[in-house]
Amino acid sequence: MTLQQLKYMIVVAEKGSITEAAKELYLSQPSLSGAIKDVEREAKITIFNRCRAGVALTTEGMEFLGYARQVVQQMGLLESRYIHNETAKQRFCVSSQHYTFGANAFVELVQQFGQERYEFILNETQTHQIIMDVRNRFSDLGILYLSRSNESVLKKVLEENNLEFHELFAATPHVFLRREHPLAGKEKIRLEDLKPYPRLSFVQGNYESSNFSEELFSNDIVEKSIKISDRAAIVNFMIGLDGYTISSGIFPKYLHGDSIISIPLDEDEIMRIGYILNKDGELSELGKIYIKALKQYKEK
Repeated sequence: MTLQQLKYMIVVAEKGSITEAAKELYLSQPSLSGAIKDVEREAKITIFNRCRAGVALTTEGMEFLGYARQVVQQMGLLESRYIHNETAKQRFCVSSQHYTFGANAFVELVQQFGQERYEFILNETQTHQIIMDVRNRFSDLGILYLSRSNESVLKKVLEENNLEFHELFAATPHVFLRREHPLAGKEKIRLEDLKPYPRLSFVQGNYESSNFSEELFSNDIVEKSIKISDRAAIVNFMIGLDGYTISSGIFPKYLHGDSIISIPLDEDEIMRIGYILNKDGELSELGKIYIKALKQYKEK
């Protein structure tokens, strides 16, 4: 098994197609297919399932690709340092639910790092994808929350993927809405108060359920629901449509300064926000800086 073969496997996984990967790598399709079969034979596992639409990683293949990425990344560091005589390029990746304080903590990480060469990735994505990114070692850590309503399911999924949850802080749920919203004058808001207004939530793709939702009480039936994929859009809908979303209430200025406010939700629930790691992994120095920055936002 060669380093070049590992690079081939990573490209195939990213493209989801041997044909497209062969074009990217300037290889013939039979040559690339042969390389995949050689690696599968040597590893004694099936890494890709073949289908009409292309290829998809098997469960064992996901784990294999996680280790392959680590090997390729470390080899890149070695080549930079000892062959090209360059300062090692540091790589750090976080996959996260859509938290403004998470993005701000990431900015602090970059500012503190201060070196000339780095590759930092903040991937705000769906809950299940966060779990897969950390499991496959694409991301150093993942940021998500547990609550009484989703804990049993998510902890089972984490255990199945050899991941551990580390709590950072607990937060009471808050409702985010525009400053001039009809409910903005209330000290606390109940779920029944929100019924006339559109509920805004983040898309979870194939895992669209309350267990993977970023918002509490997402299993409650509402008449008006809008699902979106990014934080900028959710703010626009709050301002333009009197929409609302339910989140932690941490860092309530939330992208648009004072135009968005947060009000405590008068319901019995807690969001335990934390990070996930592989059980056999530990926080890197960059990870420690990032987690420290996250904790500071809770204090603020």
